[in-house]
Amino acid sequence: MLQNMNKLKENIAEIASEVIERHNFFIIELVFRGTPKTYVIEIYIDGEKNVSADDCAEVSKDIVQIIEEKNIIEGSFRIEVSSPGVDRPLLFLKQYFKHINRKFDISYNEDEEIKKMKARLISIEGENLLFEKENKDLIKININNIIKAKVIVSFS
Repeated sequence: MLQNMNKLKENIAEIASEVIERHNFFIIELVFRGTPKTYVIEIYIDGEKNVSADDCAEVSKDIVQIIEEKNIIEGSFRIEVSSPGVDRPLLFLKQYFKHINRKFDISYNEDEEIKKMKARLISIEGENLLFEKENKDLIKININNIIKAKVIVSFS
């Protein structure tokens, strides 16, 4: 049973990845829950441009169509596609590009020490992110040293 569940998850992840890439987005997270009678598949997507509700609806519709055509899930299921939202940390380098000139709350490793700061993302060079702190100091952080980075929402 567990092996069947794993195979099902793999098949859905593969279908979702193909559909999402075709729409010029990428998967942030895929959550599989529920029971064999009613599966709920949550898919979080992001892109180099903002993800709209219409984008999520189109991706969801395309994934459902393929799952139904290939008869991959026996029983009922629900697909929920959404963007990760501003409250979730960024996980991939390609998520940062659309946030240049925005403020971040960052935790990162530097010389085996965990540091935290609030700073504005100035630019991206390869795998290095250049931030400007409030005192105007610049700090370059390699993406691999970032532990957690969240965009600070500003309403001004």
